[in-house]
Amino acid sequence: MSVDRADGTAAAPQATAAAPAGATEDKSGSLGRNVRRKEDRRLITGHGRYVTDIELPRMRHVAFLRSPYGHARITGVDVTAARDAGYRVFTGQDFSHVVLRAQSALPSYVETDQPVLAHEKVCFSGEPVAAVVAKDRYRAEDGLEFVDIDYEALPATVCAWQEPEVPVHPEAPDNVLLQRTFDAGSVTDAFTAADLIVERELVTNRHAGNPMECRAGVALWDAADGKLTFYNGTQVPHIVRNMIAELMGVPEGKVRVVAPDVGGGFGVKAVLYPEDVALCLMAREMPGIPLKWVEDRAEHLLAAAHARDHRYLIKAGFASDGTLLALEADVTCNVGAYSVYPWTAGIEPLMAGGLLSGPYKLDNYRCTVRGVATNTAPAGPYRGVARPASVFAMEAMFDDAAARLGIDAIEIRRRNVITPEDIPYKMPSRLVDDSGHYGECLDKALDALDYPAFRTEQARRREAGDNPIGIGVALYNELTGLGRAASAGPRMPFRTGHDACTVRINPDGRVTVISGITSQGQGSETMIAQIVSDAIGVGYDDVDVRIGDTDEALWGFGAFSSRQAVIGGGAAHNTAVAVKEKLVKLAAELIEAAEADLRVVDGEVYVVGEPKAQISVAELARVAYLESNRLPDGIDPGLDATTFFDPIRGAFAAGAQAAAVEVDRTTGELRILKYVCVEDAGRAMHPQIVDGQIAGAIAQGLGGALYEHLVYDDAGNLSTGTLLDYLMPTSAEVPDMVIGHVSHPAANPIGVRGVGEGGTLGPNAVLAGALRDALGIDVNTLPISPASVWKELHP
Repeated sequence: MSVDRADGTAAAPQATAAAPAGATEDKSGSLGRNVRRKEDRRLITGHGRYVTDIELPRMRHVAFLRSPYGHARITGVDVTAARDAGYRVFTGQDFSHVVLRAQSALPSYVETDQPVLAHEKVCFSGEPVAAVVAKDRYRAEDGLEFVDIDYEALPATVCAWQEPEVPVHPEAPDNVLLQRTFDAGSVTDAFTAADLIVERELVTNRHAGNPMECRAGVALWDAADGKLTFYNGTQVPHIVRNMIAELMGVPEGKVRVVAPDVGGGFGVKAVLYPEDVALCLMAREMPGIPLKWVEDRAEHLLAAAHARDHRYLIKAGFASDGTLLALEADVTCNVGAYSVYPWTAGIEPLMAGGLLSGPYKLDNYRCTVRGVATNTAPAGPYRGVARPASVFAMEAMFDDAAARLGIDAIEIRRRNVITPEDIPYKMPSRLVDDSGHYGECLDKALDALDYPAFRTEQARRREAGDNPIGIGVALYNELTGLGRAASAGPRMPFRTGHDACTVRINPDGRVTVISGITSQGQGSETMIAQIVSDAIGVGYDDVDVRIGDTDEALWGFGAFSSRQAVIGGGAAHNTAVAVKEKLVKLAAELIEAAEADLRVVDGEVYVVGEPKAQISVAELARVAYLESNRLPDGIDPGLDATTFFDPIRGAFAAGAQAAAVEVDRTTGELRILKYVCVEDAGRAMHPQIVDGQIAGAIAQGLGGALYEHLVYDDAGNLSTGTLLDYLMPTSAEVPDMVIGHVSHPAANPIGVRGVGEGGTLGPNAVLAGALRDALGIDVNTLPISPASVWKELHP
């Protein structure tokens, strides 16, 4: 796979607005340039430090015994043989007093308990029921063989849109854990006035996150201090600290969570899992002995959070000119056996209902969404939460309507899309779109695709009888950097809108940044260093960034919902500006100049109009810390600040994807001839990182559209439990991509829009649209496998 820029260059996109207040005006700044990433030296040379790399004195290893049943009562537990063999064993009864209960204030939400280790019944195959501690993982795995659990099988429910024979939880007899209806306008009247009504039933495939590094943790309880240290490959260390402290009944200041280098997350590592809690509880029972657990790939596929298992019963009304008049949908999301902690069973259905209409204007909307429990692994956040499915559903309606009305598929989208003149646009779900640049993204994507040339080739192939090609498109809006007014999560007990950042100029003039963000490979350290270096006016190489340790950073909600650049970056910028103000005030007093006349560039302070620097940042820092006798009256020692930032609403990022796809009539295989994506990242701080995020997201989206599918049998057993059965794209299956940008800075301190998830939103719709365009085949069920296409070609 290679990535090309739509303009044929590697240059950064040009901003269309001035730099935010407080940012340096110097052209030598690092923002907008592909500076050398801070992380690369240690990661590329093998010096990264992941949870797996942590080795502590007296360390022991943990293996979890997992249920072989999808649904069963536990009728007996015998650990005598294991303990006689010298193993330390923990069962569900040991921790029956601790339960995970994801909470929400939504009126329809049904709260249910998730045990740390199952002890009354198991609700999905792979649920942990016991844990064995040994000197190494091999011995721990051997110890599992000595643990005897008796089960009484119960009927399992694996499809969320079928009636349960035995409910997963008694609190929800129908298995519905949450239901909500979004309602705007008059759908009934609009359907009456419609010239065309399109109805579809669409089903999307269940996915696993599959980061390169699976889940992992090391827990150590210090009995002398009553303190827990938990090394965890998590995206959300402060949330984990808060919840672990609450569940264990210890002061939060006595829990330290460290997220070292993390090898991918994609939302799967934004969940607090029962294995995490069990590890910490076991560590308290074994003080002074570090306990380590590293998930293997089979465990990951079996028990880490799943996603994307949806059904859409959708109905759309159109006027004869293609105008969308009304949309009605019934959306069922399979949320698995438990409501994931802390995000609840509402994370996918509520995102689906809130953003189903996407970047299109719509007055009349009614959508009922529900999260339904089944005897499958719990579903949680995964890159693009719900929207790859909802974009697929929405774009399918436009493709269907265009064909029936005799309108070009591109034109029908242009007639309905939100434009800059509509901004701010209140969506029917009452979210406010601040972008509107969808048409511009579409135009640029079609230009980069060379749309007319592929239409010409399509006609030639049809006439010659060659393998056909089709062109698919998708428009989408990615809601990024959610502030308190659009907090991630369905009315949970906390709001996720803010982050903190500390910036300190040290006595030698170098800068240390302690940020509440985390990194799973996104280049977060680089991003924060760029922002701070430019905001203060020091060299990029003189900024050191520390992240992922709750004992250092004041607060941060971590990585999810494409929030880190918007919120963590905003906090870093504002804090750096506050430190710069202190620096400039000190400099003005020492050199007897007006503050407004001073500029800080590359660590030197200049007076406007004078070519020679008057004083350096290093000298000012020395005065601030070591030579307090030189401090002017009214100026305290030190050059540091800590601030919080909350964008309140967040920022929508517009996007368009388009592809030309060849269909092999003999095998049903799709071959992507060209794939283009154009997104509005606002101000692209590091173009290479931005392009990498988009390309990686598209690759995951293509995997979901074509290959990835977690399949359960009727008894709740996972049939695709290894990478031999659960297919993932390799570099051979991911096509070369052309990535382009429009650049309309958002209303936040650095003008940035998130780009972490947008790439995943288009591939389902693009490939389904291309297949329809090539052969008139409607895709109603994902993935689009060669077998499914072949069956359509050979009914």
